[in-house]
Amino acid sequence: MADIRPFQAYRPARGLESEIAALPYDVYSREEAAAEVKMHPGSFLSIDRAETQFGPEVDTYADCVYEKAHDMLWQWIREGRFVREDKPCYYIYEQIMEGRSQKGIVACASIDDYQNQVIKKHENTRADKEQDRIRHVDACGAQTGPIFLAYRSQAPLRQVIRQVTEGEALYDFTARDGITHRVWVVSEEGQMGIIRDTFAGMEQIYIADGHHRCASAVKVGLKRRGDNPSHTGEEAYNFFLSVLFSADELRILDYNRVVKDLNGYQKDAFLEKIAEKFSLECLGETPFRPGKKYEYGMYLEGEWYRLTAREDIRSQDAVEGLDVSILQDHLLAPVLGIGDPKTDRRIDFVGGIRGLEELERRVRTDMQVAFALYPTSIYELFAVADAGRLMPPKSTWFEPKLRSGLFVHTL
Repeated sequence: MADIRPFQAYRPARGLESEIAALPYDVYSREEAAAEVKMHPGSFLSIDRAETQFGPEVDTYADCVYEKAHDMLWQWIREGRFVREDKPCYYIYEQIMEGRSQKGIVACASIDDYQNQVIKKHENTRADKEQDRIRHVDACGAQTGPIFLAYRSQAPLRQVIRQVTEGEALYDFTARDGITHRVWVVSEEGQMGIIRDTFAGMEQIYIADGHHRCASAVKVGLKRRGDNPSHTGEEAYNFFLSVLFSADELRILDYNRVVKDLNGYQKDAFLEKIAEKFSLECLGETPFRPGKKYEYGMYLEGEWYRLTAREDIRSQDAVEGLDVSILQDHLLAPVLGIGDPKTDRRIDFVGGIRGLEELERRVRTDMQVAFALYPTSIYELFAVADAGRLMPPKSTWFEPKLRSGLFVHTL
């Protein structure tokens, strides 16, 4: 049973939502974040990446950075830039990208459900990245970036979402990147009851994106439990800010690979080696985007190739059968010598949102070969999580990204 609760959000005062809403903190380098905040000082990125309020001589993880994040958040609240809901509510959050809509339910999920694997993960987290968000959440006394959760489609939730979104939106704006964001408040008791009861009947919910934010929120909650002798389980720190989407509305893009060299192979020998495990077709200068599972595009020396995994290397295993795993296990590792893609500096990863042109550009500038993959499906993600296993790194790229600053959950 999943415990998915309404909450009393702090949210932007009407008219400020487009100014405040920001892309997630981790899509920017420090230099990019500083440039963005300089152009848009009212962006929530100022709080999510509070090192932007200091010069480059101040360490990103200095104590004063987290103190600044706290001070700015609560100053904005005092100034009325944020308002608080009168009572606990759910919200519907719609994103429209290139004419395609996805609608999620904004709520708070239980850290106990994460602990007991009702909320399932599919990738590991890094301690250093966790520690940054632990300190940020703890210092602010608030969760400011929602975790992206997915569930198998449910008719009662579809009906509530349809009913609510027939009314006037609280927020309706199009961001600079062309993505439209709309928000509705769900405060009617009957509708809130349907949402809570429907989630209570689910045995699994899945982390789609935001593993580090989720793990950090859980660890802050557990720490506060330990520090509170009168802990009841109902305190706000027992829950973390989430947006929950039906799986059939989600879009996963390809997550592509570029490699710096051919591991000592000349071109012809490299192609011969690939042909042992993949059928190979040269397409000349025509870019190739894979159209189905087991297909790959490869860009080498100004030419595109269609690679198709041979039957003997395909697998029904939840992890070994992923396209990213087949490429890693039968080409990147044995041929190109990329044993650990998490640490090998010869490989880099390019989100599908950047297009095949970015793969060509990287090969022209700092890499030698690129691979375009067919996107991992949300149901492949579910299968890996249900098996209690983990995906290879950089297996999924979700678009559009959830905005930070539209909802703040205080602890």
